[in-house]
Amino acid sequence: MLSTCSPPPTAVDLYSGSGAVTQGLVEGGFCVVAAVDNDAVACATYRLNHPGVRLYEKDIKRVAPGQIRKTELGGQDVDLLVVCAPCQPFSSQNRAKAADPRVRLLLQSIRFAGVLKPKVVLFENVPGLAAKRHAALISELRRGLAKKGYQLSDPLKIDAANFGVPQRRLRCMMLATRSKLPVQDLLARLVPLSRKTVRSAIGNLQRLKSGECDPNDALHRARTHQPIAMKRLAKIPKDGGSRSALPRDLELQCHRGHRGHPDVYGRMAWDQVAPTLTTGCTDVTRGRFAHPEDDRAITLREAALLQTFPPSYQFTGNSSEVAAQIGNAVPVRLVAELAAAFRSLIGFAPNGSVPVRPSGTSSLAKRGSPE
Repeated sequence: MLSTCSPPPTAVDLYSGSGAVTQGLVEGGFCVVAAVDNDAVACATYRLNHPGVRLYEKDIKRVAPGQIRKTELGGQDVDLLVVCAPCQPFSSQNRAKAADPRVRLLLQSIRFAGVLKPKVVLFENVPGLAAKRHAALISELRRGLAKKGYQLSDPLKIDAANFGVPQRRLRCMMLATRSKLPVQDLLARLVPLSRKTVRSAIGNLQRLKSGECDPNDALHRARTHQPIAMKRLAKIPKDGGSRSALPRDLELQCHRGHRGHPDVYGRMAWDQVAPTLTTGCTDVTRGRFAHPEDDRAITLREAALLQTFPPSYQFTGNSSEVAAQIGNAVPVRLVAELAAAFRSLIGFAPNGSVPVRPSGTSSLAKRGSPE
């Protein structure tokens, strides 16, 4: 059945996770007609928030793009195909010596592009996607897309903080199109937004102590910290302090004389962007994830807001599963802000162009390998 939602530009979301990309595309004026993912918990979250989208909950290798073309697109070409393959195999934190077979999931996009015939294909991942160790894979992707009539751009490193996200989050993006449009220059000349701060994202939420919960929001629940953790947090200066302020008797044994992992037990700063959120974003032992003032880690709701999920966004799963969904997500606002560029490329911009900055200003995106 052909989707009747409006406005006209359509999108298909591969490796959709909990729905952050879909949410950003909807906010940016797209109609997402189908999504694919095989994580049961993330799919339950996706359905809660996007009940009108056909979600294929199965291994992507078992999904027939022809079915999406027939059922969700009514035989028409899709406008935008988004490919956010699992990032773990490309992460610089992945030091496994054996090759991770998940890297090849990226190549499923070739099959979908050949059938759905999108005007634009967006690839989004961690900066490690463009590392030298993955050069052969990217070359294989480039050749496969070329056989389908697409030209793949060079990788671009983008900081989500430049797109209205209150978080420092470096990402790698590539676009594939059938034309010779100057994709790199288009993204590099987007108008930057004023940086959003931690305060602007979470400053109006109810203040909590360790173990407390907002009665109106189950996700705004503070972890119950152990007494030793509370003693350490009490010694960390408010508004951006770090573990370097800890007296020797409160230092972790593994940190004595060790300058690494400086963000452990660190506080966020109210008037700066947050650090990159990870799947451990509500654990003060995993990074600079302590509240700017309260002696506790940030809550799941605070983490979701720093990832620019809407305040009403719902999540399924236990605390660890929700934290993983939030940490793995693409910031919603990043996708929404880039949607103008995608609409321009597929011909839906009001004037057929993208707002650009005056020449001579610094670029938001860098060509080549981000690592």
